[in-house]
Order: sequence, then structure tokens, then C-alpha cells
Amino acid sequence: MSADGRRSTGSFSIGGDGRRAGVAGGGDAKRRSMPWQTATATAEPPASAPTLQQIKGRVHRRILERLNLSTLDRLERDEVVATIAKVVQDLVAQEQLPLNLGERELLVRQVVDEIFGLGPLEPLMQDEDVADILVNTYDQVYVERFGKLSLTDVRFQDDKHLLQVIDRIVSAVGRRIDDSSPMVDARLPDGSRVNAIIPPLAIDGPHLSIRKFKRDALTGDDLMSKGSVTKPMLELLDGIVRARLNILISGGTGAGKTTLLNVLSGSIPADERIVTIEDSAELQLRQPHVVRLETRSANIEGEGEVPQRQLLINSLRMRPDRIVMGEVRGAEAIDMLQAMNTGHDGSLTTLHANSPRDALSRLETMVSMANLNLPDKGVRQQIASAIDVIIQVSRLTDGTRKIVSVMEVVGMEGDVITMQEIFQFERQGTDEEGRVQGRFRPTGIRPRFTERLQAWGIALPAGLFSPLIDRGPEGARR
Repeated sequence: MSADGRRSTGSFSIGGDGRRAGVAGGGDAKRRSMPWQTATATAEPPASAPTLQQIKGRVHRRILERLNLSTLDRLERDEVVATIAKVVQDLVAQEQLPLNLGERELLVRQVVDEIFGLGPLEPLMQDEDVADILVNTYDQVYVERFGKLSLTDVRFQDDKHLLQVIDRIVSAVGRRIDDSSPMVDARLPDGSRVNAIIPPLAIDGPHLSIRKFKRDALTGDDLMSKGSVTKPMLELLDGIVRARLNILISGGTGAGKTTLLNVLSGSIPADERIVTIEDSAELQLRQPHVVRLETRSANIEGEGEVPQRQLLINSLRMRPDRIVMGEVRGAEAIDMLQAMNTGHDGSLTTLHANSPRDALSRLETMVSMANLNLPDKGVRQQIASAIDVIIQVSRLTDGTRKIVSVMEVVGMEGDVITMQEIFQFERQGTDEEGRVQGRFRPTGIRPRFTERLQAWGIALPAGLFSPLIDRGPEGARR
């Protein structure tokens, strides 16, 4: 037994199939046929025959013993790869190990990942289809592909191995994670967001969550091809951004809020000065005049924290034409609303909520966190005058992400903020494969902001708001 009460996994294995290897191969390992067995062999190998995983574990240890790790940081990556390949070749020859060429190359690649990358997670980081990597202790790694979670065969050796990878991530950004600071947010060099939490807060062992950073931001055409929006809706949203209406994007976790914010920001004219404020820099604005600000967590002594509210207040002194806030989370909501109401129109932000009405309620709650003792009606009037459009995005049961509602904030009736829906996604059930069926359709209401769009010289397609035009799942008129 190990110190934390878990069953020891024996020697460290980095096998390509992700399974853990014990010092003495278990029954399952014995039942699996080995690559060096002939095609006709059906009997179990002798008890003394080493499993492929045991061989890889032994080779890996020998490699680390023979390599001078202290000099690796002074070598180019190609030199290190060549050195590791030479060590593997020598060990295979000396011990007459039954590893074929493909297995040797795999072993070299995995050792390189251990030294330069995130170990067993490195292949997942290179997989373009993986959006999230979720490590639930050392022996359970999930990924999200196309909106669906699935369990992988990737494994760490043990919790200590996982902690080493976590420590490598956080130490690279000047942070630490230990018993006194068991929870940390960080960002990888490629921009991917990382959250780690370890015992005693995580009861079963260390947990690691990685939201991968997409190197190529999606475009409106990409969203249309995925069935997330229709062309008429996209034309309307483009006009809303160019006419400098204030937009709030609402949705649940992983619904595609930041992706949509990236797409909409592409409609901001190139001659405007944009200031972005984020907890973790994810936005990929392509305009030439962009100032990117990012919050800072407190240091080890608990000092030096710079929250979003402080950055937002500072940004108002930077002469922005527009403010784009990655996500409004707390007391900064009141400063965001005041900025929208005092000349910084055309601003965009996101918020976690399950519906447009919930988004308004959450904004009220966040404003109250500023402790300004504003009356409820006064807060709602601020919201109603600041926010022009609420776009609700959702991840459906089949993993697809769609804009399910476009709402215009009209004003106040008594103490209630009034809205009217312009577009909606009408769900019509699921097919035999579990895919959600439905259509995007206008409600027939012509929004009040169309006059503002016309004043900006933005012409909308004829019949855009007519409910008589049926639009199928892909938005085609018929």
C-alpha cells in the first residue's frame, strides 16, 4: 500500500494504451497477447515472460537514469529527441528487448512528452477535436469532443505523477500548489485555461481541468456549417454590433459563449480602439487596435490581486471605443452597466445563466455585491437602459451548441424589465440517433432597434422578421 492508502501501481509505465503496469503483471496483462507472440499462439505466455508494459516501464526508468537531466534545458528539442532515441536503441540491444520499431518510436515520443509536455495528456493536447480535458485523479481522464464527454484510456502512474504535472504547469507561471494553497488557476503557454485542486479540498485525489485554447478562432461561416445559427440571424447580429448596441451573451458552462463573443467581435470596425478584460485571456480579436487586460490572482502572501472591477475602472481612463469583457461575475457588473450608459456603447460581455430572464436576475444580484445600497427599481432601470440585446446560447442534449434565443430589452413596465423575442430555436424532438431536430424561426416581432440600424446605414434583408418564411434546421429559406 502507498502512503495515501491506494494500492501501489508498481513501476512507472507510459504505455501507449494507457493501462497501468504493475511490477508483477496482473491476470489481465497475462491474458493479453503480446506483439512478439506468433499469430498462431493461443496459450498464455509463461509466468516468467515479461509483459510489454513491464518492459516499457523498465526501459523508461533506465532512460531517466542514463540521461543527464540537468543539461536538458540547455539542449534543443531535436537534440534531446536524438539523445533519447539513442538510449532506447542501446537498451533494446543490450537487453535484447522484444520492441519493434513502432514501439520504440512510441517510447521515445512518450519520454519526450514527460520532459517537455504534460506527460500522458500531451496527445490529448495535440488532438484538435478535444475541447476539454478533465482529470479525475490519476486513473480517470475524460475529454469533451463535439460537446460530448467520453472516458479515455489515458492514465497517470499514480497521484504523485499527476501532482508532478500539475506542479510543472503552475510553477511555470510563478504559482504554487500545496496544502496551504490547494487550488489554483493558470494558463498554459498556448493560452489554454487550467484549474487544479488537490487534497485536502479534493477528497479522492488531485483533479485537473484544462479548457483548450483554439488556435484558429471560429467564424460566422463555421457556426452556420455547424447548425448553430442561420445566415439571416448572423446578418442581424452583425448589424447589431456595427450599430453599437450593447450585447449580453448568456448561457451555461460550455455552451459556446466565448466562441460567439469572438465571432461577434469580428464585426467591430478596424478603426475603433477596443479594450478587452478577462480572467483568462481567450479572446482572439483580429482588429489592429486592441488592448488586452487580464486579472491577476493574489501571490503566496495573499497580496497583489487585481480583480476585474479594478481593471474595468482603469480601462475607462484608457479612452476605449468599446469594452469587451470576457465574463461578468461579480461587483464589476455595476461598473460595466455604468460604462454602457455613459458613452461606451457597443460593448459586449457574457454571463452564466440558463435563460435571458435569469441573466437579468443574475445581473441584479451581481450589482448588489457592490454594496452600493441601490433600490431594486433603480438597478433594473440601469440594466434596462444599458443592455440592448440578450443572446441566449445553449448546449443541447446531443452536444450541439445553438443560439436558442435573441431577445431585445425594451424598457420597464412598473418594476419589471420588459423584453421581446426576435428569433428562437424551435425544438422538434430527436431522431433515431439522438440528434436534436428543430428549426430557427423569427417570432414575427420587428425590433425597435431596426430604426437605429437604418440610421447607421445598415440594411437588413427583406422579410427577415417574417414568421411566414419557414427556415429548416440549417436556416435555408423554402
